[in-house]
Amino acid sequence: MALPPDEPAAAAQLQQFGYRQELSRSLSFADLLIYGLIFMVPIAPFGIFGSVFAGSGGMVALAYIIGMVAMMFSALSYSQMVRAFPMAGSVYSYAGRGIAPPVGFLAGWVILLDYVLVPGLLYLVASVAMHSLVPAIPVAVWLAAFVVLNTVVNYLGIEMTARITRIMIVAELAVLAIFLVVGVVALAQGKGTGSALAPVYNSGTFSWPLVFGAVSVAVLSFLGFDGISMLAEESRVEARRIGRSMVVALLLAGTLFVVQTWVASLLVPDPAKLLNEGDPAGTAFYDAARAAGGAWLAGLTALATAIAWGFANSLVAQAATSRLLYAMARDRQMPGFLAKIHPRHKVPANATFLVAAVSLALGLYMATRDDGISLMSTLVNFGAMTAFLALHVSVVVHYIIRRRSRDWLRHLVVPVIGFGILAYVVINAKVAAQVLGFVWLGIGAVILITLYATGRRPRLAGLDEAGPDETQPATVGSAE
Repeated sequence: MALPPDEPAAAAQLQQFGYRQELSRSLSFADLLIYGLIFMVPIAPFGIFGSVFAGSGGMVALAYIIGMVAMMFSALSYSQMVRAFPMAGSVYSYAGRGIAPPVGFLAGWVILLDYVLVPGLLYLVASVAMHSLVPAIPVAVWLAAFVVLNTVVNYLGIEMTARITRIMIVAELAVLAIFLVVGVVALAQGKGTGSALAPVYNSGTFSWPLVFGAVSVAVLSFLGFDGISMLAEESRVEARRIGRSMVVALLLAGTLFVVQTWVASLLVPDPAKLLNEGDPAGTAFYDAARAAGGAWLAGLTALATAIAWGFANSLVAQAATSRLLYAMARDRQMPGFLAKIHPRHKVPANATFLVAAVSLALGLYMATRDDGISLMSTLVNFGAMTAFLALHVSVVVHYIIRRRSRDWLRHLVVPVIGFGILAYVVINAKVAAQVLGFVWLGIGAVILITLYATGRRPRLAGLDEAGPDETQPATVGSAE
């Protein structure tokens, strides 16, 4: 097995793409895996269980299984592109270098809709949950507290962020284990309310449009595995292992999602009511926990959700978003001050502060809207799915067209299937999400046209005088 590259070798590799090593290479494979799991949140279904249950006709586990399969195609495409271009920026870098810089700009712009909104959405969900537990403290105060805490941790360096995520993953898995043990015991005692197969297949409610409609919501739980790619310049493992960590994180998270939603589905106190009326209060999972173990378990799962979303998940989301802004800024496709690296902590400090400010403003505004959480959720999904479409195209263009790869499975079949699945989800997304999403894309197109009109067309380091094939190291991105 190949040894992980040391920092000088990795820095030299990065220089071949036209960049200097500015971030701290300190993350191990385990750090990347934990980061991805925390970003996806092992207990993510706690907060949206009711919506997925109602939307899938009670087949929550099936929705998550399909969602995991759908996302696996994207994870496999990510693993190929991170080997070709082991640098920060994710889809922005892959589409820009794999296809063309203007496409990269638009892909980066679209995924910004996901990355910029995610921290604000997480802060808002967590603050609402904490307000329900401690009504004396307003939502706005909780939101500001979460933003300040995470900003301080991220500012202190990626090593501090990694240490916090290790602690949080243990805490989340402990709560999940408690719920599963108590839930299984409750089912053994006859407290279940449905057939054991109902969470996977219910002949009375099954239809593919219904299930795929729920998948578009369930996919929200999987968003985050791609955030691992943002840390490519802070990892001390070789590029192929970065891709492997994304696949493993997705498999682990998906398995946990299926198991916990299967148990919760069988403990829902009134399945018919949940199907007919939905879960406007967002308490369906906690109601199932109460049915299994009482008020203490309902309170524990609610508190864990608030902390996981408002602290752990939003912590890594803020880190990933700041890296995307940093990558675009150093290519002069965002304001230059966002590319500034703190000399001591080795983090994009200005980008971190900007993400904090935007998250706070968005969270406070959306807290005043009745549809704030649902609107932000659909926009996040739309932005991520659209960017993933560009990812799959990048694989085909870079490997099949440019490099004449004959690895048809990984470089053609997988991305084409992944593209088809995601296109179906995007087409069947809520109309509001489609309208706002395409408006955002339109704004990006106008900015791109303006850049060309003013002589500032998008350029990527190392590609100004040569194409991707001339600047890419021969050993990077080879199919094995």
